[in-house]
Amino acid sequence: MTTTGVEFADLHNELTAVARELLAAAPRDENVDWALITRSGWTGLEVPETLGGAGATFAEVAVILREIGRAVARGPYPAVAGIAVGALGLLEPSARRDHLLAATASGDKAPVVAMSGESLLPNSFRIVESTLGLKLTGSIDFVLDAPGADRLLIPAVGQDGFAIIVDVDTRTPGLRVDEQPVVDATRSFGRVAVGDVLVSPDSVLRFHPDPEHSLQRLYDRAGVSVALDSLGLSEAMLDATVAYVGTREQFGRRIGSFQAVKHACADMLVQITIARTLVAAAVEALCHPDTESGVAASMAKAFTTVMAVEVAGKAMQLHGGMGYTWEGGIHVHLKRAILNRSLFGSPAAHRRRIAERY
Repeated sequence: MTTTGVEFADLHNELTAVARELLAAAPRDENVDWALITRSGWTGLEVPETLGGAGATFAEVAVILREIGRAVARGPYPAVAGIAVGALGLLEPSARRDHLLAATASGDKAPVVAMSGESLLPNSFRIVESTLGLKLTGSIDFVLDAPGADRLLIPAVGQDGFAIIVDVDTRTPGLRVDEQPVVDATRSFGRVAVGDVLVSPDSVLRFHPDPEHSLQRLYDRAGVSVALDSLGLSEAMLDATVAYVGTREQFGRRIGSFQAVKHACADMLVQITIARTLVAAAVEALCHPDTESGVAASMAKAFTTVMAVEVAGKAMQLHGGMGYTWEGGIHVHLKRAILNRSLFGSPAAHRRRIAERY
């Protein structure tokens, strides 16, 4: 896909409009229909055209991730298109990898990377040689959308000591996925445990060119995906709050006319504006393989996820008593923001990473 700057902006605007309309119509307490998502072409945005995708970049996937956050939508799209497709793109070309990319674009497969919600820990799984062949063993907690996945892309340490990805069917005997409850009801997490599972040599996929760099880039991408989600839900909270204070009356006046309320809304906008800049820079860095993405990703993740908790909390306060009710729904955004704050690295961990660079 090649586009001019104007076409690029038009594409993003069109994606935003379609995504917002589709997600707004989805049931709030159910996953967004996966068939509808695949028919919309979202799962194949970043997949090469030769494999049935659109041949776009992470920038286009980012548009959808942001709208999913705005709608606090349920479903595995962030784990599949936001992380797994990115992981496959970091691997050496092979028939198995290409088949997975094509199957993901068509919606036939929904692969998930078995990485911890706290951090990327490839040492949790190892490949060893046995008399029967290659065996995979290990376990990891809080894998995003593992309970609904049909394939797991498991980062492991290979026989040579380098990081690899092992493609495993979730129905494989010896592999177990147990759901783990979290405060955010819109998300699904699971513990993945593998006990001496035999794997075929062609299921072992190698990173290209540098395993350590590729793993770090995957970690960056996961963090930026969460930052996009937090940015989207923050924008939704600001819009809802401005609409509410513009109609709610107290003491014969709309509460939006009170200076304290104006300042609170202005503070929310300022924080969101800063986050937009940081997230845009991180997305841009991830779109270029030769660009170092670590600092930009950590800046976006650390700032945006903290900001989202503050914005959702302020939105709850400005909605008054209504904001604290179950029916009001703001608690859904707040809980999601709280989980995002710690998902794929806490703000402190990302700030420490930035400090180490400087």
